[in-house]
Amino acid sequence: MSKTIAIVEDERPIAEMIARTLEEHGFRTKSYSSGGAFLATLRQEAPSLCLLDLGLPDGDGMNLLRRIREQADTPVIILSARQHPSDRIVGLELGADDYVIKPFDPREVVARVRSVLRRFEGESSGEAPVAAVARFAGWRFDAGSMTLTSPQGADVELSAAEARLLQAFLEAPQRVLTRDFLLTKAGSEESFDRAIDVRISRLRKKLQADEGKKGLIRTVYGAGYLFASTVEWTPS
Repeated sequence: MSKTIAIVEDERPIAEMIARTLEEHGFRTKSYSSGGAFLATLRQEAPSLCLLDLGLPDGDGMNLLRRIREQADTPVIILSARQHPSDRIVGLELGADDYVIKPFDPREVVARVRSVLRRFEGESSGEAPVAAVARFAGWRFDAGSMTLTSPQGADVELSAAEARLLQAFLEAPQRVLTRDFLLTKAGSEESFDRAIDVRISRLRKKLQADEGKKGLIRTVYGAGYLFASTVEWTPS
């Protein structure tokens, strides 16, 4: 059965764009232009996940997030034009599962929705997630042990932050990922956007097995980074 994603967004063009992209990827959607309308529905039937805009006409989205958390354990991804780190921190501390800054590529929202749902479903089942292995351009990455093996069979040492960044790229290959998204994926040790550039630079060097070849991680100026390879995931 298709999962239902609630879109709580008062700007109709944005809501329609998100809904269209999610539906193209197999999700069902329900859109709400106010927090009150969503809360009324939440009492009757909780969606699989909620995409929540902070700038709603009937109240601040942070207060709405508190009320959602009082009524349901539905995963919530915040959508907001607020770019200050303190807003991200407050949202995550209040119980949001992810934070997306506007403007965004709707395909990135789909990737984040899938990631949050995978994590939520694993936690809800009480079972440990199944470890998986990603293979790309001759490389092998084991997500369970966070180990990387080169095409020549050599083990490549990764820090925890580098492993999380690599996994984020491998879960969304051939898509532009924003620096803010990667900042969130890298973990709390990454306090500034510039730190992401440093981590990616180090990761690029470790993935550069053949000198002279174009790197796997490409910069998309003004947008973010793209992992330029197909990826095959298999159970470990």
